Amino acid sequence: QLQLVESGGGLVQPGGSLRLSCTVSGFTLPYYAIGWFRQAPGKEREGVSCISSSGDSTNYADSVKGRFTISRDNAKNTVYLQMNSLKPEDTALYYCAVRHGPYCSDYVRSWGQGTQVTVSS
Repeated sequence: QLQLVESGGGLVQPGGSLRLSCTVSGFTLPYYAIGWFRQAPGKEREGVSCISSSGDSTNYADSVKGRFTISRDNAKNTVYLQMNSLKPEDTALYYCAVRHGPYCSDYVRSWGQGTQVTVSS
């Protein structure tokens, strides 16, 4: 059974850092691109970052460029999102999702349940 489990969220002060993890099971991670998304209260879900199956290609929303870094460790079946210089507007429920193929342009196949990130003093 395909499963994605996010972890690493929490409460952090502005300017702080968090590292989110997305651990997958039920499919062969090296074959698929993985994306991170977020949804803030009252807003639509938005794409934050994505990494191709090989790890050679990554992309980021303009709002997080230079602050967030996506990476993957296929041996650990895990994709990470390192978030630095966090801002209150980064507060959201963060989801990871597996794409249907190796590219970030492939459609989303399945979602995790999400992990809450709250940036507040």
